[in-house]
Amino acid sequence: MSEKLRVGILGATGMVGQRFISLLENHPWFEVVTLAASARSAGKTYEEAVGGRWKMDTPMPEAVKKIVVMNVNEVEKVASTVDFVFSAVDMSKEEIKAIEEEYAKTETPVVSNNSAHRWTPDVPMVVPEINPEHFDIIAEQKKRLGTERGFIAVKPNCSIQSYAPVLTAWKEFEPYEVVATTYQAISGAGKTFKDWPEMEHNIIPYIGGEEEKSEKEPLKLWGKIENGQIVPAAEPVITCQCVRVPVLNGHTAAVFVKFRKKPTKEQLIEALKNFRGIPQELELPSAPKQFIQYLEEDNRPQVALDVDYENGMGISVGRLREDSLYDFKFIGLSHNTVRGAAGGAILCAETLAAQKYIQAK
Repeated sequence: MSEKLRVGILGATGMVGQRFISLLENHPWFEVVTLAASARSAGKTYEEAVGGRWKMDTPMPEAVKKIVVMNVNEVEKVASTVDFVFSAVDMSKEEIKAIEEEYAKTETPVVSNNSAHRWTPDVPMVVPEINPEHFDIIAEQKKRLGTERGFIAVKPNCSIQSYAPVLTAWKEFEPYEVVATTYQAISGAGKTFKDWPEMEHNIIPYIGGEEEKSEKEPLKLWGKIENGQIVPAAEPVITCQCVRVPVLNGHTAAVFVKFRKKPTKEQLIEALKNFRGIPQELELPSAPKQFIQYLEEDNRPQVALDVDYENGMGISVGRLREDSLYDFKFIGLSHNTVRGAAGGAILCAETLAAQKYIQAK
């Protein structure tokens, strides 16, 4: 890309906003030029607005420290400074829906980490290795919004990243019934142990709304575009429990699967190793070279050893074995704020830019 695209981050002071900023530092295609947040942060430099609440392991990039934060609600003003925006705003679902559409209607593409538009029928919800063809629905969405270049695209929930890609890799064997339990890191709630001391040495067996997302969102990923909307797939049927565990980053899933076509363990491992998509073919800047790694050791994947695989953009799988009730079971691991949040959205934006959906204004 000859000139970098100008990027704005909506909700720049929160944990996912911070993750966007850290991942976009020195990005070859995108340059962060605008940071927007709530009225209480507006008018301050980014460094002042965040204060002692910087939650990343790496230092705040110098390039953003002195950027004056804009008010996210001044939509026209923010939109006039950028080619597209990433959205990580912290508002009610209805407010998020409204403000993302407002930005799209200024002819500014919105790539969102939020859940508000995931079930809007003409909004693509994409993991670029799984369903990039769903970006085709953008043409229908633009008709509804009355835009030429403005649209909304979203990425799915962080909890499904450790098993939905695996089930996709096994599609030829027709998985039809899945039981999953996810063990989810506290950063998924935008928290660190400093913010949430009661999570130390503790497990909470409830994460609001998460189980429904974990069961339903993969079906939209595997759905088809029909009559101007994305119709979710009917199978595999998924039932899920979601548990918050005392881990900072990394969602682990324990998964049981039934297949119509009975594969061998070797066939399943081979399918994981060979699974690739458009990001790998196009060698997009954030794409993992090897999307899914299979680990042979009995005690892997582990958060401490494997969460940063492929800079947090890859999925780690282990303990694949036959089951007495189901056909096979396995453990999956993904980085929830990289692949599962900001990194997944950046990979969507790279795919959209490569396919000319996002261009300089």
